[in-house]
Amino acid sequence: MVALPEGLHGAYTRTEIRRVLSPHALRVALANRRLTVFSKDIVIDSKRLAEFHTRAAAALLFAGPHAVLSGESALALHGCSAARTAPIHVTLPYFRRGRDHTGVLIHHGSVDAQDITELHGLRVHALDMALAQVLCRADRRTAIACADQALALLPAIERAECRAWTEERIRNRRDPRGRQQGLALLDLATGLAESPMESSILLAIVDAGLPAPIPQYVITDLDGRDVYRLDFAWHELRIGGEYDGYEAHKNRKTRDAARDEDLRRRGWLIIRADVDDLKDPSRLIADIRAAFRHRGLPA
Repeated sequence: MVALPEGLHGAYTRTEIRRVLSPHALRVALANRRLTVFSKDIVIDSKRLAEFHTRAAAALLFAGPHAVLSGESALALHGCSAARTAPIHVTLPYFRRGRDHTGVLIHHGSVDAQDITELHGLRVHALDMALAQVLCRADRRTAIACADQALALLPAIERAECRAWTEERIRNRRDPRGRQQGLALLDLATGLAESPMESSILLAIVDAGLPAPIPQYVITDLDGRDVYRLDFAWHELRIGGEYDGYEAHKNRKTRDAARDEDLRRRGWLIIRADVDDLKDPSRLIADIRAAFRHRGLPA
């Protein structure tokens, strides 16, 4: 059996694969499911069919040499785990025709060389370009989570510049749809949230008309030493919140209770959120409003 070449992450044009396999061997490989047909001109190593990089490579080969991975697909390659890896988003320049394909969405937009980088051998939009697209067009929970993760990928000193570039991208988009959403979500993103769930909790709080809390707030003792770090906090009111992810907290209930009691002795009100609050944040919002009223503020 002839070994398959590496190709582009296991994706091949038929022209490329024919350099290795004879027409008969190619038919046998397809019949035996060693290779899978992606499109008329593209085949994939069947063992790698579920891999994101392989599907992304096949999408680029399908769309042609001017194509670039964009939106959530580009963010996933940049390292944002909150970005969905299906379908594959591909952008073509306006002068190139293209059509959607199973698992591939074709967009038309900027494909300038200065907006493109190469990751894992694949052409992708630059981080700020892809982030602007997602902030404007993706659902808001996914978008805010991606924004937090994208900023977290950068050293803290570079985040302000990335935000500025992303804002400029949003304001100058040829398609104005989603512009206001994009700007509002970018304003909320800090790069400090430690999970997409924390980003979603922040969004739910702001959507309820409450002031945005400070994420990852550090509480210090009288000597300035770090004592605790809260997932979010309104520090002047001494109201803090913690998101209890299942894996992180399933064996920590006793320790969490002791921690909350110590924080209460220090004058803090602690509100806990969990996965159920992502589905319906009404209980969480009611508890936050109650804490605000306890501090003598309208909620």
